[in-house]
Amino acid sequence: MSSSAIAHHPPELLNSKVSPWLMSLVYPIGYYLVLPTYFGKLEITGQENIPESGPLLIAPTHRSRWDAMLLPAALGRKVTGRDLRFMVTSDEIEGIQGWFIRRLGGFPIDVKHPGATSLLYSVALLKQGEMLVIFPEGGIIREKKVAPLKRGVARIALDVLAQVPDSEIKILPVSLNYSQTYPTWGSNAQVKIGEAIAVKNYDVQKIRASSEKLTQDLQESLKKLYERAN
Repeated sequence: MSSSAIAHHPPELLNSKVSPWLMSLVYPIGYYLVLPTYFGKLEITGQENIPESGPLLIAPTHRSRWDAMLLPAALGRKVTGRDLRFMVTSDEIEGIQGWFIRRLGGFPIDVKHPGATSLLYSVALLKQGEMLVIFPEGGIIREKKVAPLKRGVARIALDVLAQVPDSEIKILPVSLNYSQTYPTWGSNAQVKIGEAIAVKNYDVQKIRASSEKLTQDLQESLKKLYERAN
C-alpha cells in the first residue's frame, strides 16, 4: 500500500499485518498438530480451483471459530505460497486474542455499523493482489443451510474492478462444514472449494444491479457446494 493510501486508514487497520515470524510458528502448529489432533477426519477438496495469482476475495460459509484455522490450512501458504488476510468482527480483535489476530492478517469491522474505512482498506488490499477472506453471511450460522448473503463482498470486488479496469479479481466460494453443530474433539470437518467467479464478467457501470447479480451467483455457488457436502 502506498504512503498516501496508508494515511487514509486509522491505526487499528494499519496495525493489521502478517508477522512472518509469528506465522512461521503458528501455522505449522495448527496444521500439523492442532487440526489433526482435534478432528477425527479433515477433508479438503477443490484446491485445483484456487487461482494461482492475482487478487482473490475468498467467500466462505461461517460455521465455527475453527473456520479461521481451517481456511489457512486449505488455502494458505502451504498450498498457495500466500498468506490470507481476514476481515473479522470488532469484538474478536480485543485483548491477547486481538494481538494475535492482527499479526496473523486480521482487521476489524463493526458488522452492526460497518464503516467506510474497513471497506476501503479491503479494496486497498485487493488492489495489491492480496488474498482476502470475508464471510458473506455476516456472523456464524449454526443452521444447516446457506444464509442470505450480505452484498458487501460483491460491492468490494466491483469497487476494485472499477478502480483497476484490467484487474483479474475473482471471488472464490468455499463451503465449511462440521459433523457437529458445535465441533468437539473427534468430530469431522470438511472444506469444499468451488470454481472462482470472475468479477470482470459483471458491469461496474451498473453497480447496484451487478452487485445483486454477483451476490445471487455467489449464493448459488455456495448452495451447490453445501448440497454436495451433505
